[in-house]
Amino acid sequence: MVVAVKGGVGELIFYTIAVLFGILVLIAILAYSIRIVREYERLVIFRLGRLIGAKGPGLVFVIPIIDRVQVVDLRIHVVDVPKQRVITRDNVEVSVDAVVYYRVFDPIKAVMTIRNYHYGVAMLAQTTLRDVLGQVDLDELLSKREELNKRIQRILDELTDPWGIKVTAVTIKEVVLPEGLVRAMAKQAEAERWRRAKIIEAEGERQAAKIMAEAARIYEEHPTALRLRELHTLAEIAKERTLIVFYPSIVGGEISGLAAAIASALKLGEKLRETSGGAQH
Repeated sequence: MVVAVKGGVGELIFYTIAVLFGILVLIAILAYSIRIVREYERLVIFRLGRLIGAKGPGLVFVIPIIDRVQVVDLRIHVVDVPKQRVITRDNVEVSVDAVVYYRVFDPIKAVMTIRNYHYGVAMLAQTTLRDVLGQVDLDELLSKREELNKRIQRILDELTDPWGIKVTAVTIKEVVLPEGLVRAMAKQAEAERWRRAKIIEAEGERQAAKIMAEAARIYEEHPTALRLRELHTLAEIAKERTLIVFYPSIVGGEISGLAAAIASALKLGEKLRETSGGAQH
């Protein structure tokens, strides 16, 4: 009787363990079978090695062991292209780095056509960057970056289209010039600024000379205006520095003319007094 009870307890424990193990296996199978695919993702499914298609977004059911899946992100990817040594068309060696932006528009092509599309885009961007920049001069590289960005983007987009990839933008970040060339360009810029300053100064002197010539012509036609200008200048100097200015041009004939004018005024005053006295008598 005791043996029977022990046997029943052992079987109960065995069944309990078996049920728990079955539940755990079922949970694992369900966890693998039910996949939640986000809005920006697609699930490429292979069943027994054959392509089934791209599923998502939402709940996707996968058969364990039989199905293999690969997740593809549809958001924009960023590739940081490291510095590339480029020799321009005019034989100047520069270092250039860039950034490439792309997205996957066909997840099936991205999985079936190329093994690692992100690595492929990065390598293709490096070679295209060197090829395109090697066909332009240094001046064009420095002044026409926007056109070069669009040109590289167009080439990359054409090359990656069979992979199901769309290159949306390419941006050249930095162009590093040799140190000797940087110094030469700085000297050239300084010389150009000096030349422009000289041109502006010469233009100012030409305009000033033209104005002065016009003023000299007017003073020649109107000597009184010249004299008034001289007196005005002397008055301004005396006022500014609190000085008494002796004007040499009043010596000689001008002094005698001034004295004659004063004598005539005195004589006229005496005649007026005599006339008024006779009238009173």
